[in-house]
Amino acid sequence: MHSSRLILTATAMAAAMCAAPGLAQAQEFRIGALNPVTGAGSPYGPGMQKAILLAVDEVNAAGGAGGRKLVVFTEDTQTQPQAAVLAAKKLIEVNKVQAILGTWSSGVTLAVMPLTDAAGLIQMNVSGAPAISVEDKKDLVWRFQATNDRFGQAFAEIAKKRNFTRPGTMAFNNASGRGNTDGFTKAWTAGGGKVVGSVVYEPNRPSYRSELQQVLGEKPDVIVTGSYLPDTTIFLREWYQSGEKNKWIMPGWAANPELIKALGPEVTEGLISVDTVSSETAPSYKNFDAAYLKATGKPASSNVYAAMTYDMVISLALAMEAAGPNANVEQINSKIRDVSNAPGTKVYSFAEGKSLLGRKQKIDYDGASSKLDFDKFGDASPDFGVYVIEKGQLVRKEMISLKPASGN
Repeated sequence: MHSSRLILTATAMAAAMCAAPGLAQAQEFRIGALNPVTGAGSPYGPGMQKAILLAVDEVNAAGGAGGRKLVVFTEDTQTQPQAAVLAAKKLIEVNKVQAILGTWSSGVTLAVMPLTDAAGLIQMNVSGAPAISVEDKKDLVWRFQATNDRFGQAFAEIAKKRNFTRPGTMAFNNASGRGNTDGFTKAWTAGGGKVVGSVVYEPNRPSYRSELQQVLGEKPDVIVTGSYLPDTTIFLREWYQSGEKNKWIMPGWAANPELIKALGPEVTEGLISVDTVSSETAPSYKNFDAAYLKATGKPASSNVYAAMTYDMVISLALAMEAAGPNANVEQINSKIRDVSNAPGTKVYSFAEGKSLLGRKQKIDYDGASSKLDFDKFGDASPDFGVYVIEKGQLVRKEMISLKPASGN
């Protein structure tokens, strides 16, 4: 008799679920973590994914956001646009996600954006290409990394401070690579300078000797790059073999510990590496750093993009809380600036923000990665760290803060 009652109860529950399809799904918010687990972004992708999961655990432990539990589906972009598009289609069509977080390279983000745009989903990225701002027609795209234009401005400021006068440029032929060197050239020439030589090179070449010689032939005192780790490894080895003595200014995703490991301290000595820097004094960063260290065995400073993907979840969850129960994606999206930008009471965690929102107070979430004051394009403006490789170690020499490109 007892077993019969159990069967009847189970049958009744199943019938109720069938009568209200999507009931369970309506009480959850589905996130797609689309990160570069393999490919050129692989030094960062696994940590970015882990940071998303840590933030989701934090939100769910605080009772969820807007009455909903966050659920994550993970996919690998392979740092390739084609692979990323297939993964995004699966997340959208099969997993029914409502937001896709953590695309890394600009080529990947630009390839995925038409899909998220058509589906009306929130898209959050750490990509730099200026085109991302222009192509975001529905204000559904949020950038947690500095734009390539801003990287270029930082490069120009560094070159000026170090009294370089004859810069050359080398750019990987994609939106991010060209964006870095175009941004530098625009800022450098605006200050009255001249770029003596420039080359755009193709990916997956066994050698870049001819492209390198084209730039070196103009006798630059520094070469600014828009490059990635694999190609940088090749042309720096060839440069060292040439015996030339010019300096280099590179983005941090190219001039990183993996580059030193691949080429050795002698080849990489003196390289100037520029990357965005997390808000290291903010309570949000300190909390994330402790959680990330416990989960991965590495400090948060080892992966600047991990703090960005962590902030993506917290910003999104606070927007969900502000939008209230049963809010749709459009309504949630409209609250992202409200919870992240001034004015408002500064908050540094989801639980803290949720508490104030529950009392109908205005909040301003200062993230682990930056202050997250999103401009009219949905772009944040993190600060830059300037590092020089000395005896096989990246040594920070200074910080650079640039004014936001545009108003909120």
